[in-house]
This record gives sequence, structure tokens and C-alpha cells, in this order.
Amino acid sequence: MTIQVFGHKSPDTDSTGSPILWAWYLNEIKGQTAEAVLLGEPNTEAAFMLQHWDLPKPAIIDDVADDAPVVIVDTNNPAELPANINNADIQAIIDHHKLVGGLETKGPIDITVRPLACTATIMIDLMGDDAAKMPDWAKGAALTCILSDTLEFRSPTTTEHDKAVAEKLAADLGLNIVDYAAEMFAAKSDVSSFSDAELLRMDSKEYEVDGTKFRVSVLETTAPAVVLDRKASIMDSMSNVAAEDGVDQVLLFVVDILNEEATLLVPNDLVKSVAEKSFGASVAGDAVVLPGIMSRKKQIIPNLKV
Repeated sequence: MTIQVFGHKSPDTDSTGSPILWAWYLNEIKGQTAEAVLLGEPNTEAAFMLQHWDLPKPAIIDDVADDAPVVIVDTNNPAELPANINNADIQAIIDHHKLVGGLETKGPIDITVRPLACTATIMIDLMGDDAAKMPDWAKGAALTCILSDTLEFRSPTTTEHDKAVAEKLAADLGLNIVDYAAEMFAAKSDVSSFSDAELLRMDSKEYEVDGTKFRVSVLETTAPAVVLDRKASIMDSMSNVAAEDGVDQVLLFVVDILNEEATLLVPNDLVKSVAEKSFGASVAGDAVVLPGIMSRKKQIIPNLKV
């Protein structure tokens, strides 16, 4: 049977590119039959990666069948995976997030969870000498994933190893990292065609704090004004999205990549309290700037308090 390789719902660049990388490795190096698939439409930056490296968009699936062989990458959280995931045949997990719990497997499996900024970095390590056999499109996808997850090395999740791997990939491809990252971030920042609800779900993860369920949404951009000019209508949409998604509140952090800060929209007293208790912020209006906040994984989720 074909092994399906996929990341989390609301796929970002890493959850789009890393399944493609690992499917190549399983097919071309390990002699297995594998296919990269997605659990939703890729975001604009991931779509840029597919177009730039002439990669076909992986098929989008809604669920997995009983006993279907799968490899999970860039997450280990059942809430971000297909509903039937525990009835599938999970063969491996490759991730760089904290362990959440709740996944069940049919036997012993390979699990690799490392404190690196990007799943693609881990995959290149796991490939060892075989990583040199990657075609340019695979190296390009890996580079895009690393630059995305590290925000071109600005994110506090960045390690020296992520940076070294990215610099080697760029050298192999003859690419200037600064110029290529600028193209990536321009694509990520072009959100004009998305509805408010789509923006709130585009790069989001569910997280519960002391019984309060949040959808924690992040928009990383080099043009924050494009999003913040819509903040009134976006905040109006939050209650509908929360109700439809079964959460109590949507939190939207607009991350300014170049100025290395985030703006949190504050539609009500609950979010005002979250901002003050979680980040020591002083909130005076419907938005608050949080200097230095860049990473949902390292700075936002671990600090959330209600």
C-alpha cells in the first residue's frame, strides 16, 4: 500500500514541503511507495514554493482509512490530524513540537522529535549522506521550509544547525538567502484575496488553557498594515469562527517579520486579560503591540494565561 505522508491541518510551508521531501526519500532512497498529501489548502507562501520549484500541489485529503499506512510530520497533535488517525497504521512521526499525547499506534514506530526550528532540517539529518542525492527542487523545498519556520533566522526557535543547513542548501542552489526570503515573505504577505474567516484559520492551531479553548492564529507578514487596516471586520468575524470551530475565542497575532514584533487584536475583555497576564502588556485599545514576539511555538503558546 502507498504510504501517505502529511503534516498538520491549515498547512503552512513546512507542512507542505516536508511531506514532499520525505515522500521523495521513501520512494527514491528507501524503495518504498509513498505519496505526499495535504490536510487543507496550502497558504500563500507554500503555494509560492510549489510554483517556484515547479512542484505539483499534493492531493488534499479529508481523512485516512482504517489501517492505511501513514507518516506524520511537523505535528504530533491529534487535534491537527485526521479524525480517524488512531485507526490508521502510523509508521513514523517526525516533528519539532512538544509532545501533546493522544496518538495511538498499532506497534512500535520510529519517532523523531528534535528541538530544531524546522521539520525539514530534521529530515536532512535523518537522510544522512543520502541528502546529497536530493534534486534541486527538493533542496529548494527544504530551504523554503527552513527560511519560513525561522523567519529568515529571526525567530527565537532558530538554531545554528538550522542556519547552517539552510546556508548549505542555498550555496548548492546558487541562491542569495536575503533575496529569496524577500520573495517568500512577499508571497506570504499577499492576503488581499482572503476573507476574514480565511485569514483567521490560515495559520492557526487549537490550544486549551485552564478549560478555555483558543484558536491561536498567526499571520507573519512584511506588510502588517494590510491586515491591521481590516482589524474591525476581522474582529467581527472572530465570534463566528469561534462558534463554527468549537472554541471559546480566536486570538490573532499579526507578526511583523521585519520589525520583529507582533500585534495582538483585542476584541473583548477576555483577550485583554490574556494579553496582560500572558505578556505583561498594557492594553488601551483594540490592539496591542508585543515587542520581540515572533514565535507561536516558543513565545506565545507557552505563555498563554487566562
